Amino acid sequence: MKLCMRVVLLFIIASLFLDIHVSAVIHQNSVRTERISGSAGDVLEDNPVGRLKVYVYELPSKYNKKILQKDARCLTHMFAAEIFMHQFLLSSPVRTLNPDEADWFYIPVYTTCDLAPNGLPLPFKAPRMMRSAIQLVSTQWRYWNRTEGADHFFLVPHDFGACFHYQEEKAIKRGILPLLQRATLVQTFGQRNHACLNKGSITIPPYAPSEKMQSHLIPPDTPRSIFVYFRGLFYDENNDPEGGYYARGARASIWENFKNNPLFDISTDRPTTYYEDMQRAIFCLCPLGWAPWSPRLVEAVIFGCIPVIIADDIVLPFADAIPWGEIGVHVAEQDVPYLDTILTSIPVEVILRKQRLLANPSMKQAMLFPQPAQPGDAFHQILNGLARKLPHDKTIFLKPGENVLNWTAGPTGDQKPW
Repeated sequence: MKLCMRVVLLFIIASLFLDIHVSAVIHQNSVRTERISGSAGDVLEDNPVGRLKVYVYELPSKYNKKILQKDARCLTHMFAAEIFMHQFLLSSPVRTLNPDEADWFYIPVYTTCDLAPNGLPLPFKAPRMMRSAIQLVSTQWRYWNRTEGADHFFLVPHDFGACFHYQEEKAIKRGILPLLQRATLVQTFGQRNHACLNKGSITIPPYAPSEKMQSHLIPPDTPRSIFVYFRGLFYDENNDPEGGYYARGARASIWENFKNNPLFDISTDRPTTYYEDMQRAIFCLCPLGWAPWSPRLVEAVIFGCIPVIIADDIVLPFADAIPWGEIGVHVAEQDVPYLDTILTSIPVEVILRKQRLLANPSMKQAMLFPQPAQPGDAFHQILNGLARKLPHDKTIFLKPGENVLNWTAGPTGDQKPW
């Protein structure tokens, strides 16, 4: 009897999916895109040129170029935004060679380019490296000391930003590097009320290879025949085999509840057709892992797959410009067991509008760090975020001899020479 009821339930859900799918395909042949109306759409298309000037410190190459020369993998991993932002600024029209006219100062340090054999960054040297660069800037230029970094910005695309650790508990214990407390941090990590996110930080998307993704595009009228799609870990067997800590149990719950559900195409395997499959899916799951963010969010937007964001309190990239509530679906971690009910209950017209908004080129462009840069891309969204912070409040400028930051605060290991 239970088996019969389950079959009937799956048939009903599948029928709902079929109705959604047919309607979506029909609609794709008529109206394909929609612009966000009002201030969000305007902000997304802002041009930062003429609204701010940035001075880029010329540091010794040991802080950036030489590190990159040792390991070119830094150019392709999801933390590469710090490298490409530096390269972009060097030739950007917002750059000024006169620090006296600068609105913002940028210290180019490649803290995520110390890689383990598996290609993931080792954050342990990053605090000493950052301290060393700041000490150099503060002694050779006068601009840091007048605000103690309040008109400076840094890219810190580590798992937990300037806390410089990939395990959350240890990252929270470390806290943000004390010397960066007054600076504006541009980071991939974003979670409300978290020790590793300062007020005023700019949350950005992780780097994803735009050219590679472009090479996998399929015809836009291809039917979206997959209802829910996900490829990735459900358990981190090396660090958390039981699955209760990794992703706060959300990924384990996805697997246990939906591994046999025909509407869910989920697996740990990553096929060569991964990008193509996302373009055939209506919903793409974007659950937290060790950190709340991942490149799946970028991939979902680029491929027009409605992102299902499962990460409580996440601060999403460029949230003042990208209307995540209109293009995505937020599901609380505790509600993961009801994902099938939640997604099949979304009205067809809501799904279609989300697809139209995702099809807007400006939405996709804002998530990418293309080479070369293009108007409206992630580089320009970062500059827009900095421009919106201007003019600086006069209170950021310190009186002669005044000090706010404690140079000896933090773990003693961070204070060793780099």
